[in-house]
Amino acid sequence: MLSDFLYGLRSFYSPFNVFHYITFRMALGAMAAFLLCFFLMPAWIRLFERRGVGQVIRKAGPKAHRRKSGTPTMGGVVVVGAITVCILLFARPGNPLVWLGLFSLLWFGTIGFVDDWMKLRQRRSRGLSAPAKLLWQFIGAILLTCGYLLSRPYGIEQGSLMVLPFIKHAVPVPLLLYLFVAALVMVGTSNGVNLTDGLDGLAAGCVALAAVGLLVLAYVSGNKPISSYLRIAYVPNAGELAVLGSIVVGALMGFLWYNAYPAQVFMGDLGALGLGGMLGAIAVFTKSEVPLVIFGGVFVLESVSVLAQVGVYKLIRRRIFLMAPLHHHFELSGVHESKVIVRFWIFGVLLIVAMLSMLKLR
Repeated sequence: MLSDFLYGLRSFYSPFNVFHYITFRMALGAMAAFLLCFFLMPAWIRLFERRGVGQVIRKAGPKAHRRKSGTPTMGGVVVVGAITVCILLFARPGNPLVWLGLFSLLWFGTIGFVDDWMKLRQRRSRGLSAPAKLLWQFIGAILLTCGYLLSRPYGIEQGSLMVLPFIKHAVPVPLLLYLFVAALVMVGTSNGVNLTDGLDGLAAGCVALAAVGLLVLAYVSGNKPISSYLRIAYVPNAGELAVLGSIVVGALMGFLWYNAYPAQVFMGDLGALGLGGMLGAIAVFTKSEVPLVIFGGVFVLESVSVLAQVGVYKLIRRRIFLMAPLHHHFELSGVHESKVIVRFWIFGVLLIVAMLSMLKLR
């Protein structure tokens, strides 16, 4: 990897020593990911425009969205590609958590790619069936959790501990239960991001905000003095995951340049499922499953709104919302799409502030 190679040259030129610092590689990785997305995305948009293919809008969605039909999609290919390249360049190759984080992005992203490809080939808004999608997501999540537990230098028993709010010490969890909870966090986050990806820039902005929260937690949990002071779980090598988080933020800022309202390109399931799965995996690796529920509250609300809408309708044949997910309810209530997006972003920022303010509460 480039950072290790340049750091190895410090004996010849001492300024290369900066590549030892996580914060420097975070900044460099974020900027590189932004530039890759910023300069490559126009070519991706032109490719779809020349071929005359694009997003197929589901008929059950808001009527106002039908104008978006044909908009270039699968922008997640560029985002995931940029993130992958920057991880290989700026993250430490000797850290197993780096490879597990990258694996989570590619595994869930591949599921999304198959889903997107089926939609484009068949010219319809449905791709992979929900059971097939969930099956492959849970398989990947369990593999990731097992890889994480086996990579822990202090053993599986310590790895399966969970950190709960307002409790000073980590709580031991039975191994099978921990596997299920960790897999549920990854799969739930992946699908939550996918459900949020319904308005221009909404998912990208919310994922970037959640990634900021996670990179802060990754940095402090990988730093023994800081984690001890804040009384949060110390996870050796977790600081390197902050580099991954900053790269995600940089890539999404580059993507948002073209995805902001009115969108020139959509992320697609490839980007939404891949990024969501990666967020869930980093949360598991840093013992931040519960904080993720807080600062990823937008994804939680979107998922709950769909479950509630479907569940209540099956029971009493009545709808709670005008349309689910939740962002469509506000849109159909008369709030302009761009206003819904910004208000959800603001809500995401408030949730991150709330989560960070509770870090020391034990």
